[in-house]
Amino acid sequence: MAHKKYDSLLAELSRRGLTVESDKPMAMLTTYAVGGSADVAVTVRSEQEIQLVASVLSAHSDIDVVVLGRGSNTLFSDSGYRGVVVILGTSEESRNISVVNGDVQASASMLMPVLARRSVQQGCGGLEWCVGIPGTVGGAVRMNAGGHGADIAESLVSATVVSLHSGVSKTLQTSALGLHFRGSALSPHHVVSAATFRVTSISAEEGTRTIDDIVAWRRANQPGGRNAGSVFVNPAPGEGSAGSLIDQCGLRGFSIGGAQVSEKHANFIQATDAATSSDVLAVMNHVQSVVADRLGVMLRSEVRLVGFDADVAAQFSDVLHDSADNASARHRLRVELGESDD
Repeated sequence: MAHKKYDSLLAELSRRGLTVESDKPMAMLTTYAVGGSADVAVTVRSEQEIQLVASVLSAHSDIDVVVLGRGSNTLFSDSGYRGVVVILGTSEESRNISVVNGDVQASASMLMPVLARRSVQQGCGGLEWCVGIPGTVGGAVRMNAGGHGADIAESLVSATVVSLHSGVSKTLQTSALGLHFRGSALSPHHVVSAATFRVTSISAEEGTRTIDDIVAWRRANQPGGRNAGSVFVNPAPGEGSAGSLIDQCGLRGFSIGGAQVSEKHANFIQATDAATSSDVLAVMNHVQSVVADRLGVMLRSEVRLVGFDADVAAQFSDVLHDSADNASARHRLRVELGESDD
């Protein structure tokens, strides 16, 4: 059972008419389908509900909070998460885009492949590559997702961000979000509720052909099943891709328990029905250690580790996220959202 410290929070969220649960299993809400339970989970299906949650959680800033979309880039600890998980649920607005002044507007809970297809259907090009990203719009903005030679930063005009610490909601230009390679200035307690993208004019036929080509390439080159996509961030230019480095060390197919380096793509880790979060982490640890020992390259991960000890998260975190520029961007964003700078 969730700790008594959550009693008043659970009561407040319930009074607001929100869907709230204690001891919520997280495994089936992620693409790895492993991990324990969260003390509290609240599901939001609209910008209004996100704002309601923020108004409640802003009075409980001592409680840890994390935002979850489709869970396609997230690994929960087997011991679960001692805090509140805000789950972005689906709704009618998450299934449709709006085209305003030539830009595409989408809900944060919209799946990226849906964004790609809906945009093309309305003659809007430039987002076809999104069909290859298995997460949501909000998650993609948070990590500056990319693929097929493009990323979010290239087309994002603005995003509406809600602080669960201050309760402030603002629509911010892309420059305020501190987007960098597979990261941003957004903190775990920030919710992206909507995003606007710059697009070009395109015929639906041309856009559909591009989407079909991307889908075919991914099916031919990347595994399906239970995984979180690419696990490790590519190192510095000239050091090779993470997948090629793992291959050089002969680790394709390496397994621990129910987790295995994919036979199809070495930068993917597959989970079987018998897998645990500890198995996945153990494979990550082994791959990182072997590549560092044999090739002198320390691979870092783009997978979000939730509920793990700080030293585990630090071991895999991309050091570039903590650069002076990125730290400054996080500070500016907190100020913009009315948060105390502690």
